[in-house]
Amino acid sequence: MMNALSERFGRWMSALALFGCLLLLAMMLIIVVDVALRNLAIPGMPLGLSWSNEVSELMLYLITMCVAPWLLRQGQHIRVDIFLQAIPPRAAWALEWVGDVLGLMCCLVLAWYGAQATWASYAAGSLSIKTLVTPEWWSLAPLPVVFVLLSVEMVFRMHRLLHAERGPRQDAVSAA
Repeated sequence: MMNALSERFGRWMSALALFGCLLLLAMMLIIVVDVALRNLAIPGMPLGLSWSNEVSELMLYLITMCVAPWLLRQGQHIRVDIFLQAIPPRAAWALEWVGDVLGLMCCLVLAWYGAQATWASYAAGSLSIKTLVTPEWWSLAPLPVVFVLLSVEMVFRMHRLLHAERGPRQDAVSAA
């Protein structure tokens, strides 16, 4: 059952990563149009998109939020594994557990505080006032959601580690 849930979750994370890729494409198009409009005088067109920097910043944040759980699942997150490859396999396996438990705890804490910050912003009616005026909680809301997703993936990682060979993970290993 856990394997079936993990597989379904993985498909959802792949779809979320694909959405992140589409956001990257949209961000690139917005930047290209903004630069073109600023440098080419096209009658009847604005001289740039005043909101493009602000939207691009938000999109960059959202791209990161969309692909982070997928990257963790793929073992493509930042990982220093040279030490794990150098020590005995059982010790490396134990340290993998330490890393996963610490990762899970950090993700849960960040999800909790992210949710609190989002709720406080919503309750206070805080606004982000730049070129565009938007409720601040809109930009805060993805944070707790993503850290919950990362927490779920950490649980699946631990399940896979429990059933794996007693040694360091072999995904995304930089030292052979």
